[in-house]
Amino acid sequence: MQPRSSEELLTKLRERTEQNILIAKDLASMPDDILARRPDAESWSALDCLAHLNHYSEYYHPEIKKRINASKHVAEPVFTSSRMGNYFANGMKPGKDMKQISTFKSANPINFAQSADRSILNTFLRDQTELLELLDLASEVNLTKTKTGISITNLIKLRLGDTLRVVVYHNWRHLEQAVRATNVNTIAVS
Repeated sequence: MQPRSSEELLTKLRERTEQNILIAKDLASMPDDILARRPDAESWSALDCLAHLNHYSEYYHPEIKKRINASKHVAEPVFTSSRMGNYFANGMKPGKDMKQISTFKSANPINFAQSADRSILNTFLRDQTELLELLDLASEVNLTKTKTGISITNLIKLRLGDTLRVVVYHNWRHLEQAVRATNVNTIAVS
């Protein structure tokens, strides 16, 4: 994979996270019934989308922080994505070539015991602020040599830069889905 600037990558991920926060704040201005409405029986509501993202934040944020704090690899000016990390990150990134991905049953908010309420949105916004802090911390370590676990198996480790890309793009992907679920086109998702 082609090396890229570590600083530029982290800047782009911060900017995308700030955009994600703005989208979530726009969603927060909507009535509860719109946020909880599912387009159909199998589709997720906006709150379901955010509950799904909160579920993954519960794993990834502590994992990222732990790996950054334990890293002995000092920051380098370049980051090189692995083939697998690049594949996972690009698979999450929204766009015209975006493919539908099946969600694990344990991460499907339709199966969660909790009720979908506004607290899900507040948790998401808190988690995004934490993610911005993690992106700042990540600038202090080597994004290529520092590795993190992934939520689906203990057998695979990703480079920190790839993990951050996956997390931010996954948030973006499901925020777009949340906006579509509200059936309101007044929110800017780009």
